[in-house]
Amino acid sequence: MTENLIKMLAEEKVMPVVRSRDPHKALDIVNALVEGGIKILEINVETPELYSTIEKAAESAFVCAGGIITSMQADAAILSGAKILSSPIFSMNLVKISKDKEIPYIAGTSTANEAYTAWKARIPLIKIYPITAMGGAMYIEDLLRPMPFLNVMPLGNVKIDEIKAYINAGASVVGIGRDFYDGYSLKEITSRVQKVLNDLKD
Repeated sequence: MTENLIKMLAEEKVMPVVRSRDPHKALDIVNALVEGGIKILEINVETPELYSTIEKAAESAFVCAGGIITSMQADAAILSGAKILSSPIFSMNLVKISKDKEIPYIAGTSTANEAYTAWKARIPLIKIYPITAMGGAMYIEDLLRPMPFLNVMPLGNVKIDEIKAYINAGASVVGIGRDFYDGYSLKEITSRVQKVLNDLKD
């Protein structure tokens, strides 16, 4: 299951990250993204109420629970139906939970050293965050030049029109947050997703 989900993400090339403290608004965004063709997405668990959003979203998509730091958060996310755990940090405790529960864990790293340490711990997909502050697509290129074996997902204020640059730099998949939905109607969100997925097929 782990390999299949990571492979599916690499095929999708983009993973939307839904951030909202309002569980109803978060679910509306999720539904608009799924309607546009998204199969895997991340819901950032900013409040405990969002576990119910994961539960509902898991009926129509593979949900990655984001912002997971503690084992308590990880257990609650898995019980809610999350199929992937994602964290802004690299935690051996979450590595252990990932292995015990047989659920993929996307660890957050910033530096080359952190990314290599995560790879040594057999993390299947390594988040590079916050990528815009780290130098954007050029940073991914520089990071992968000596370590082409890393599977990385840049994330952090990435814009939709930058996706191809990151993929060309060697990223396996690109995390897109607010640029997918902030300031757009639900119908517009669906249209934006469809356009992105069509562009990535070219």
